[in-house]
Amino acid sequence: MRQAAPLICTLLLLGPGTVKAQGFNLKAPIATQPTLVTGVGQSADIEMVKVLLNRGKVVFKADPQAKAGALAASGSKSLVLVIGGSSKGLGAAGISAEVDIERAKGLVAEARKLGLKIIGLHVGGEGRRGQMSDKFITGAVPLCDYVIVVATGNKDGLFNQLCAKGKIPLDSVDKIANAGAPLLKAFK
Repeated sequence: MRQAAPLICTLLLLGPGTVKAQGFNLKAPIATQPTLVTGVGQSADIEMVKVLLNRGKVVFKADPQAKAGALAASGSKSLVLVIGGSSKGLGAAGISAEVDIERAKGLVAEARKLGLKIIGLHVGGEGRRGQMSDKFITGAVPLCDYVIVVATGNKDGLFNQLCAKGKIPLDSVDKIANAGAPLLKAFK
């Protein structure tokens, strides 16, 4: 199954349809390469974001469980948070939701101290919503400088509410494959 994951991610990203021309709410790039990509909630969605970044030739390191102490040593100049809870992912990592939330808060605090920009992505759509994922969403989104969400994950407007409070630019796309365009435009 592990070997099939990259193929499945690629097929999901390529999916049918075309990318529509769209204006984005983030008007100018904010992030610098290389970037560190980590999960908040330990979902497999990080694999799809890695495909998007690879396609766009963004230099990155991925560490689903990155800790604050490793951020400076990584040489990263920005941080990408892939937000979405997975009980299976948390179990495989051997951590609780609360521990992962605290890890993410520490990582973001260190990123702020280092002057890094933070991009949040919720690409799991409606399937990555619910009580558990919402803990990660409400904890992480307000800490971001920019957020991208697959529209079906924002039917209730939660991302709009969280971003409006902090005046965080939010872009919504209709499917995962289309998240690549705004994500790449966020990098200088």
